[in-house]
Amino acid sequence: MADRLGRLASMRWRAGEVILRREVLNDGRSWCEVPVIVVRDDPDLLATYIATGAPFRFPRGQWPTADGRHPWAGEERWHGHGALMLQRPEEAHAIWVFWQGPQREFHGWYVNLQEPFRRTVNGYDTQDLELDLWVPVDGPWKWKDEQLLEQRVREGRFTAEQAAVAHAEGRRVAVELDAGHRWWDEAWAAWKPDSTWPMPTFSEP
Repeated sequence: MADRLGRLASMRWRAGEVILRREVLNDGRSWCEVPVIVVRDDPDLLATYIATGAPFRFPRGQWPTADGRHPWAGEERWHGHGALMLQRPEEAHAIWVFWQGPQREFHGWYVNLQEPFRRTVNGYDTQDLELDLWVPVDGPWKWKDEQLLEQRVREGRFTAEQAAVAHAEGRRVAVELDAGHRWWDEAWAAWKPDSTWPMPTFSEP
């Protein structure tokens, strides 16, 4: 097992390669899947892209919360401009880059608090921890979904320990933002996807 995990940790994907991003629950079940395009895969940064129109898949047997559904359930594909995700190994958040409008203008940085990504044979697994920070292009950062996280703990989707991790990571990032520090290269705001990339699809049924 240790050898297998070591091989997965050391593997690298090529730019333009399509891999599978899964959100995995505490009991190991995947409840949201989307094929993403690899933008960069370095030892200190994994950048992947959810393309406009990328399909979603919601496996059956989801977590028994109030309605038993992933927040994106009901959506067949990613709408609007695509989203770029920047994440570092062993770190409990990812930076999502968003654009808006017909001219695809930079909209802001979304600090998505999540479990550190784990490489798999087909891509990587994580779990969104609900709490987030939004850093708009033209204003100060702000918290998002604070009350929703507490509701998810009551529903049983997250443990109290997971909520504590999300809050601690959020506070840590907030301190860095207040100090004017951003670990990611802000040049990503001007990034554009390769026009030759095909629409990502699921490689297996």
